[in-house]
Amino acid sequence: MTDFSALPTLEAGHALTTLALTEQVLSILQEQHGYDASQIKTDTVSLEHWGKDWTKHFAPAPSAIVFPKSTKQVQALVKLANEYNIVITPSGGRTGLSAGAVASNGEIVVSLDKMNKIVQFYPADRLVEVEAGVITAQLQQFAEAQDLYYPVDFASAGSSQIGGNIGTNAGGIKVIRYGMTRQWVMGLTVVTGKGDILKLNRGMIKNATGYDLRQLFIGAEGTLGIVTEAQMKLNRPPQDLTVMVLGMDEFDHVMQVLAAFQAQIDLTAFEFFDEVAVDKLMATGHVQEPFEARTKYYVLLEFEAPYEPIMDKAMAIFEDCMDNGWIVDGVMSQSMAQAMDLWKLREYISETISVFTPYKNDISVLISHVPNFIHDIETIVNAKYPDFEICWFGHIGDGNLHLNILKPENLSKDEFFGQCQTVNNSIFEVVQKYGGSISAEHGVGMTKKPYLHYSRSETEIDYLREIKKVLDPNGIMNRGKIFDL
Repeated sequence: MTDFSALPTLEAGHALTTLALTEQVLSILQEQHGYDASQIKTDTVSLEHWGKDWTKHFAPAPSAIVFPKSTKQVQALVKLANEYNIVITPSGGRTGLSAGAVASNGEIVVSLDKMNKIVQFYPADRLVEVEAGVITAQLQQFAEAQDLYYPVDFASAGSSQIGGNIGTNAGGIKVIRYGMTRQWVMGLTVVTGKGDILKLNRGMIKNATGYDLRQLFIGAEGTLGIVTEAQMKLNRPPQDLTVMVLGMDEFDHVMQVLAAFQAQIDLTAFEFFDEVAVDKLMATGHVQEPFEARTKYYVLLEFEAPYEPIMDKAMAIFEDCMDNGWIVDGVMSQSMAQAMDLWKLREYISETISVFTPYKNDISVLISHVPNFIHDIETIVNAKYPDFEICWFGHIGDGNLHLNILKPENLSKDEFFGQCQTVNNSIFEVVQKYGGSISAEHGVGMTKKPYLHYSRSETEIDYLREIKKVLDPNGIMNRGKIFDL
């Protein structure tokens, strides 16, 4: 049995009875539901580690970390949480950027780390059933071993978990061709906030039997229940991927190049980054300079070229763009190794700028609005904070942009975040003006919660609350995320 004498003392504002109730719940899990001592952690180091995600805005303060090994064990915990009125925070790989997995108010964190098995493979269906704790890269490697492909990919693939990807409807670098996580989820097993186990869609392509409840749990950030298993669709692997990195001096030319290539070639990626990002990358010495002379903007595009006519077409488009004055310089991979090196220019940006404690905004609009949208945002930030350095990058081929404001050395983190937050309303008013999203792929969590009304009407938010009441009537699932009850 676990010794609960080490349960933490919560800060003022937490009811003292919460710890006593948590201790009772943890004891019942061990005595009646098969939990062993390795499945429960209450030490300070563990609470700190599993109680947070990649955000730095909220201090973690959970009361315990629980590691179920089965859907039944998840169900037992959820039912006890309802009985004892204890809030649960589901936890995956904790790579989120909106504080959706942060437990800051004495919650019990439910980590899916021990539910990490590939359950079953259906070759004829190109379908694999996995537990929610399977790492994204693990699924990608399994697919590769079957000569198949799981295309949802991003920088955190080595640590993010499928359950977390589903909870945030993760996107990444291949969305322009393959779509978001939602497009690859064919079935779910979930434990609702009431403690019911639902088997949703069961992997079928065609199923016209009423509401598709599976879609409610995708992107719900664990506020309706806990995903414990998923049936994920796989695809044929891409063939002979070729990468181009192109430089240009006007942002309008970025969009003209995108249109030119998309008109004739099915792109698998079209990524954008600016000169500030390249400056920071080059300072690390980990990436080679793409061209002899810098340009203001860069794009990385990728496409399949298994046949020579496709490569001929790509070169013809490139030459037309050069003739039109849209492209200043460009480089194209001649091997898979060169393609991987060129991808480093885009994939290393987040890690490189992390030392500057960036204030991140993950926003999206229709591709048609992107040029005017970026102009309006830059006008606001430059006017209010002329001394702040702005780094733009993102999946511009699907309208998703990451605005990163870099912290000056002379400001503390709290001062810097405070100043950035004062300009948020202005930025999100521009998002609203263009009918965009305040969170394209990182979720809402707690960091974006105050701004949800810029992307969702009050009527929509009321419907979201009513849906939550049905599936989680006592509000025990990830309370305080997306919206307040």
